[in-house]
Amino acid sequence: MKNLKVIMGNHALSYGAKLSRVEVISAYPITPQTQVVELLSEMVGSGELNARFVNVESEHSALAVCISASIAGARAFTATSAQGLALMHELLHWASSARTPIVMGVINRAMATPWSIWTEQTDSLSQRDTGWMQIYCESNQEVLDSVILSYKVGERVFLPTMIVLEAFVLSHTSEPVEIPDQKIVDDFLPPYKNPLALNTSNPRAIGAVTSPDFYMEFRYKIQKAMEEAIDIIKEEGKKFEEKFGRYWGLVESFFAEDSEIVIVCAGAYSSTVKYAVKKMRENGKNIGVLRIRVFRPFPYDEIRKYLVGKKVIVLDRNISFGAGGIFFQEIKSALFGQKKTKCAGYILGLGGRDITPSTIEEIVSDFLKRKKFEEINFWGLKK
Repeated sequence: MKNLKVIMGNHALSYGAKLSRVEVISAYPITPQTQVVELLSEMVGSGELNARFVNVESEHSALAVCISASIAGARAFTATSAQGLALMHELLHWASSARTPIVMGVINRAMATPWSIWTEQTDSLSQRDTGWMQIYCESNQEVLDSVILSYKVGERVFLPTMIVLEAFVLSHTSEPVEIPDQKIVDDFLPPYKNPLALNTSNPRAIGAVTSPDFYMEFRYKIQKAMEEAIDIIKEEGKKFEEKFGRYWGLVESFFAEDSEIVIVCAGAYSSTVKYAVKKMRENGKNIGVLRIRVFRPFPYDEIRKYLVGKKVIVLDRNISFGAGGIFFQEIKSALFGQKKTKCAGYILGLGGRDITPSTIEEIVSDFLKRKKFEEINFWGLKK
């Protein structure tokens, strides 16, 4: 019998961390992340989870604790949002460069100013170059499963992972989630064994200064680890499916392979896009959806497989000022030189603005009328 619980996305992160038997948790509260670590602190306090919960004065310190714990050989977890993630920025580079497979829940929240607690993906996407793998989730079940999978993949390539979910759309919304049996999770995810963990019988320095003669080689190894992670994500995804009956890969196709028009999206609003596309297909439109699940490492081969030769609409709940939507930039680079592919980007839903089925239908209608595709298209601006 399946163990189903109706839980919010934040608590899906908490249960994922518990099932992964994390050993050190450190975080600083920030809306809308706080419930993640509140529940974990209760689990640790009650003895339900055998871990150390470290209280700190800032997100910068929270990640410093997790880096130190991981270097010492412990499985570490944290969570944050928006300004908290920005405060961590310096140490995001330290975590990846030290090759620490930390898992961090990132609840997307719009960046100040003006002050906002509502959702937008710019906070996590602005950290895309720090060497962290990034997973964008559509459901609470995917959130929980992704924690377990991220430790399995991260501990093979020695890279940290952000599991990204949208504020309130997932973080505070309750859905039925299957809580896997702990014994099955233990069989899939064995204890973390870091061959380079700090050892008093074999002391050495971590993060020492290096010269230009060697620095570039360190960066090359991080890049190679990201490239290796592509196949490992697919491999571990298949193993996860064998154990738990659910497959999570790099992308998800919703009629994308046989459609003339494909909408590219990522995150929880993908469900809205799928609903709108289902209705449009019923009305005769040859349209599908490609959901980007893993953004780093970027799935170039999958993008080309599904999008070359198609009419492509990229939806961005984010913005890189001066360049436009971040997913749009990456998709265009993957499709460079494909003259038969028409690709347009739309920025929408910033600061938590609603994305409805009618929004998607309007964008498709606009796209089909377009003759120019390169300009930045803001959708839903107040006139």
